[in-house]
Amino acid sequence: TTTPETKTGERENWEKWIRVQVEADVEYRFVKAAYIAWQSTGDDAWMERMIPHMDKALRYCMTHPWRWDETHQLVKRAYTIDTWDFDYTAGRAPWLNFDITEHTFWGIFHGDNSGMVESSRMLAAMYAYNGNDEQAAYWQEVADGIRERANKLLFNGRFYTHFYKLVPVTVPGVDEAEQLSLSNPMAIVRGMATHDIAVAVIREYQRRAEETGVFAPWWGIHPPFPDGSFGDEKLIAGAYINGGIFPMSGAELALGAFEHGFETYGVEQLRKYQQIVFETGQTFLWYFPDGSPSTEETSTSPDALPTDGWGSSAMLMAFTEGLAGIKDLGRLFSHVRLAPRWLAAEQDDADITIGYEASGVTFGYTFNHTPEGREITVDIRANDSLVDLHLLLPEGTRPHAVEIDGQSVPFQHVTVQHSSYVDASLMVQDTASVRVTYH
Repeated sequence: TTTPETKTGERENWEKWIRVQVEADVEYRFVKAAYIAWQSTGDDAWMERMIPHMDKALRYCMTHPWRWDETHQLVKRAYTIDTWDFDYTAGRAPWLNFDITEHTFWGIFHGDNSGMVESSRMLAAMYAYNGNDEQAAYWQEVADGIRERANKLLFNGRFYTHFYKLVPVTVPGVDEAEQLSLSNPMAIVRGMATHDIAVAVIREYQRRAEETGVFAPWWGIHPPFPDGSFGDEKLIAGAYINGGIFPMSGAELALGAFEHGFETYGVEQLRKYQQIVFETGQTFLWYFPDGSPSTEETSTSPDALPTDGWGSSAMLMAFTEGLAGIKDLGRLFSHVRLAPRWLAAEQDDADITIGYEASGVTFGYTFNHTPEGREITVDIRANDSLVDLHLLLPEGTRPHAVEIDGQSVPFQHVTVQHSSYVDASLMVQDTASVRVTYH
């Protein structure tokens, strides 16, 4: 904020950064941001200097009375819509409220806890990389514990309950127990959801899409809160986080679908977004359920520009990690999970290279499927990468053999739902050619 506070004598144009009090996601997002920066730069010394700060951030989440519920041993927050930054006040505030007060309605939100699971695992991985096995084991245990407790408390059999209340409150005019919020697919991608939970969540999205006829089931929350419930007249049903359609949520849904045996459904989400962008050359943070884009006039936020980076970057992640199937499990592609799923998009040929601008390190491959020969070749280009291949096969087939540079190697046949995969591992020093035959 650059607005001076007269009581403190601040001068005009002084810039001041503050913590939005009702948010409980700041710390785990900080850890993830640092982890991704380390992955892309390979700067081990910087990462090592950052570890004490990351450790302190997550410990704050587990100790501060505004962030941690001792009874359930889970992260808590004020009653916001999913991960957003204003809370429900039952009309006590004249506009959107961002502050914790004596009247705050506390509860447990699944997205904070899935974020903690993911970031705790990332911190564990960085500790392990630095040889601190004791702290690595501790943070892995933290992640496992939060995952188990959150799944037990918050998963209702079809999806994650939006807000588990610690302070009794009822919002008139909405069935809160049926509200499906945008961090549900994130729980899949972040690794909190088990496979069975992931399947249930994806099927819930499919069911609601068919039931509502919405152009894309990427809701901020569904069903939405009644108009103006959070103190702003613009926050009507279907607008912004109150039921608007967010590509960033669609991207997480797509990636979760790719990973859990709903590959064609994942492709469907990518194609919906492709159509949106190709038709207009624009991409917005959110859309109304009828497909019309947000505007500054209809949004409580100034983020109504046609150059949204949040949803587009998330869709790029879903494309690269889900369809192209390149996921960096280490740093600078030192360990890659390679899961090309081009067959789900009815593509027999692909050539893709991705890289980190910060370091110039790249990873790529050429994919070719020859149906008449019942074979797939993947020619990989990498620099000292351990590659865990997880290759989607045509529907109803099984792997027959796997060759790496002409030599037969061990492999596993894996099924994910009804999808058939072949798994194998290899080291790639510069290039390697993988040939898979199936029957």
